[in-house]
Amino acid sequence: MSEHGSDISHELALLHTLSGALFSRHVEAIARRSEFRPIENERDVFSLGGEHHHDYVNLLKAARKCVAHGYRVFILPNPKEIRTADFILERKGTFRMYDLKTISGKASVRNRLLESIGQANQVILNMNTKYNPRLLAKDLMYYFHINPSAIEVIIFKGNQLYLVKRMATEDKEFVKKFMQKFSR
Repeated sequence: MSEHGSDISHELALLHTLSGALFSRHVEAIARRSEFRPIENERDVFSLGGEHHHDYVNLLKAARKCVAHGYRVFILPNPKEIRTADFILERKGTFRMYDLKTISGKASVRNRLLESIGQANQVILNMNTKYNPRLLAKDLMYYFHINPSAIEVIIFKGNQLYLVKRMATEDKEFVKKFMQKFSR
């Protein structure tokens, strides 16, 4: 691994020891590292390399959707020794880490959300298949219930973005409201 690669690995590992404002400032500091370079032929997508990673195509597809919704995207490396997010997203000066889960199976959201625990408190679901809105709502409720540190889930259905925050899933009418919104 390059000198920068090990530096960034250390910085990503350090995030597991931080919380609150210290965590947020450290996420921003990582995104502002000089090693991040714009990806050729992409707008507002930056990377440290990793173009040969097996999931790079999925990362790039989701990054483009994020950019279309006003985010700058920093694709993070995938150090073997630590669990880390896939992206840092920045919009209006706020930097947040997200784990990407590309959904192509008919009943895989719950398992994919569970995989993200310990990687990031925010998840992006890039839906590449039709998915039962009721099942998706129930999976989201389950995820927030069992993961007290989860903050939000961004769902991409086509080019549509749906943002689900923890508090929304605590509403008794969440499943109904989500189904109405997601079924449009």
